[in-house]
Amino acid sequence: MSIDPAARIHPSAIIEPGATIGAGASVGPFTIIGPEVTLGAGVEVKSHCVVTGWTDVGEGTVIFPFSSIGEVPQDLKFAGERTRLRIGKRNRIREHVTMNTGTEQGGSETVVGDDGLFMAGCHIAHDCRIGDRVIVVNSSAVAGHCQIEDDVIVGGLSGIHQWVRIGRGAIIGALSMVTNDVVPYGLVAGPRAELDGLNLVGLKRKGVARADIQALRVALLTLKQGEGTFLERAHRLGEETQSDYVQRMVAFITGASDRSFLVPK
Repeated sequence: MSIDPAARIHPSAIIEPGATIGAGASVGPFTIIGPEVTLGAGVEVKSHCVVTGWTDVGEGTVIFPFSSIGEVPQDLKFAGERTRLRIGKRNRIREHVTMNTGTEQGGSETVVGDDGLFMAGCHIAHDCRIGDRVIVVNSSAVAGHCQIEDDVIVGGLSGIHQWVRIGRGAIIGALSMVTNDVVPYGLVAGPRAELDGLNLVGLKRKGVARADIQALRVALLTLKQGEGTFLERAHRLGEETQSDYVQRMVAFITGASDRSFLVPK
């Protein structure tokens, strides 16, 4: 066990032998830190949390009460193999959040990026790859093997089906069930989610140039109405466009996936 002298540990907390607690980290009352857990500098784990498994928590992350971080996957194929959860820097993990380690079949690792906000009651399942600045709103569930790229927002009470990819800058409306891949910067909504346009609010907030926004609009229209298959239309876009944003969309569509895409209505 390695506890930095500058760390603050409440007397009622349990730090199991083998854990590593970084400088300035704090562990609140009635919290349990498992033997293979590493808490980076300045990590705050509040009261009544369990952080277990082979789990690394990046510096400046805050974990709120009653969260369960690093438990084994909710997957019947899991047979006790040693798998990992890596959480990046400056995340806010709110009350009752669950994040699981990976499975051997899925690469043995669940990864969460930096500067995310995971609101109360949400779930990040085994083998997910979550990017930077992702927001997952209250009581939403991200199933196993999903990939969520940077700057995505998943609205409250939504479900992301296993193996789904969500591209950079996309937004998922509340109460959505997402069963297919979502293109970068897409706006998705509905009980059986449909691609309903662009995340214009997010693009404008990030200061994306009007020309790029217009190029993305044209790209969505081309994907919807052009000649050939969806994939053929995407390849043509890649050959014709000068916009980096559209090129990112094309690269996402032509990348490896086990899912089809949500397409424009």
